[in-house]
Amino acid sequence: MLKIKQALIVEGTYDKIKLDSIVDTLIVTTDGFKIFSDKQKIDFIRTLAQKRGIIVLTDSDRAGFIIRNYIKQGINESDIKHAYIPDIFGKEKRKNAPSKEGKLGVEGIDKQIIIDALISAGASVIGDEANNTQAPKTRPITKLDLYNDGFSGKAESAQKRRALLKHLNLPERISPNMLTGALNSLLSYDEYKEVVKELENM
Repeated sequence: MLKIKQALIVEGTYDKIKLDSIVDTLIVTTDGFKIFSDKQKIDFIRTLAQKRGIIVLTDSDRAGFIIRNYIKQGINESDIKHAYIPDIFGKEKRKNAPSKEGKLGVEGIDKQIIIDALISAGASVIGDEANNTQAPKTRPITKLDLYNDGFSGKAESAQKRRALLKHLNLPERISPNMLTGALNSLLSYDEYKEVVKELENM
């Protein structure tokens, strides 16, 4: 079981049940969109962010990103990390039909994919420093880098950005603004430039 410092924020009860068997930490559910009207819970999440840090792990569909964007409001960037599950199409066993977008939610994702997502997001693993090291960063990846490399602000940027997201196994709904944070949690600047080269040669 992965023991981490940060509290984990997920959408629903079934997500929590899944994560309870994978991660040893405090897990808080947003109860879907109920978080928007639950001032006590959002205040609690923000307090957790200040005290120990939080990792947000929501589904990769539209609803998941709406919840993710709401939670991050009013929280210092240094106190919140974002873990992303890839776009995997299918249906959870307990459901009669796939979700509206046809993507698996957190509860339907394989254990190792979730662990990899948490580690990539920068989870502080307790008792295993070897797994808690990140690649040294020469400098952060910036929005200007995305523009210069054609991932934003240009005619074919949307297409190039989709290719980048697919290559890194990130969900398609990540906006250009969120992309820099996701990239910096996964890659050093030098690694990012290597990925750019790989995509150019594909």
